Amino acid sequence: MEIIRVKTPRGLELKGAIFGDYTMDTVVIIMSGICSNVFQNDLLCAAGELLSANNIACIIGHAMDAFSLLAYSDLKIGKQQNTGVVFDDFSLAYEDVEAYVKYAKDRGFKRIILAGHSLGSNKIIHYLGNTPDNLVDYFIVSAPIDLAHWWQVMPNIDDCLKLAEKFVSEGRGKEILPILFGGFSPMCAETVLGFYNAYNLKNCPVISGDGETNSLASIKVSGTFIIGEKDSLTNGDAKGFMEKINSYCSHPERNKIVVIPNASHIFYGKHEEYAAAVLEAVRNEFCIARV
Repeated sequence: MEIIRVKTPRGLELKGAIFGDYTMDTVVIIMSGICSNVFQNDLLCAAGELLSANNIACIIGHAMDAFSLLAYSDLKIGKQQNTGVVFDDFSLAYEDVEAYVKYAKDRGFKRIILAGHSLGSNKIIHYLGNTPDNLVDYFIVSAPIDLAHWWQVMPNIDDCLKLAEKFVSEGRGKEILPILFGGFSPMCAETVLGFYNAYNLKNCPVISGDGETNSLASIKVSGTFIIGEKDSLTNGDAKGFMEKINSYCSHPERNKIVVIPNASHIFYGKHEEYAAAVLEAVRNEFCIARV
C-alpha cells in the first residue's frame, strides 16, 4: 500500500491510498464512508489486497469525512488547515469524487471502476448521476444509505440537532459539540446542520421517501450493488432495499445485486467475502482472467 495525494480545485489535498501500481490496466476506486479510512477499516484493506493480488489496482478514496480530524495542506494559501468530520462541507462531495476519478485517468488506467461503501456509495451516486464526463466504465455500490431514514434511527440525533441549532444561533457554529454525533463522531455545530441538510446525498430515499432519485436515473454505466443480508439500515429487508434502489436506474436489468449472507452494514467478519464479491464483479464485467 502506498499513500497518495489527490488535489482538488479548491486547494484541498486529499490523502488516499493505492494497492497495486500504475502499470495495471484496471483500477477500482473505493470511496470510504463517514469516519472510515484505510487505517482503521479492514474492509478497505481486504478489497485492496485481493484486487492487487489479481492484477487490478485499487485506490481508496478518502474524502473530507474519512477522519474525525484531518490536517491537510491548503495549496492555495500555503498553510496547514484542519478538516474531516469535525469541520466538513458535504456539499463538496462531487468535487472530492471527481478528483480521484481524474487522478486515475491522469495516471493512465484504461478502465476505471468507481465504487463506494456506506456514505461513500451515496457520494459516487451523486457524482455518476451528475457528471458530464464519461471517465467511469462501471460502478460498484455497497451498503448505501437512505440518509433521512438514517437520521431517524441513529442515537442522540435529536439532541445533536437542537444543540447545533443553539450553538449556531449564538454565533458558535465552529465549536465542537460536547456530545458525539450519532454516538461515534465529534462534529462542530455547522457540520451537523450541513450534514442534516445534505440533499445531494439523499439519493437513495427508498425507506423515508425524503430525497431525490434523478441521480440514480441519470447514471450512464451499469454496475453491481452489494449489500449485507443483516444491514441494519435497510429496514429488515436488505435485498428489497437494493432492488428498490436499482429500480430507479435507467436500465436496472443491466445491473447485478449481490447479497452477502449474515453480513452487517460494515461487513464485520465478512471482509474477505466482500472483497471477493468486488473482485468477481470486475472479472465478470471485463473478462479478466483469474490469477
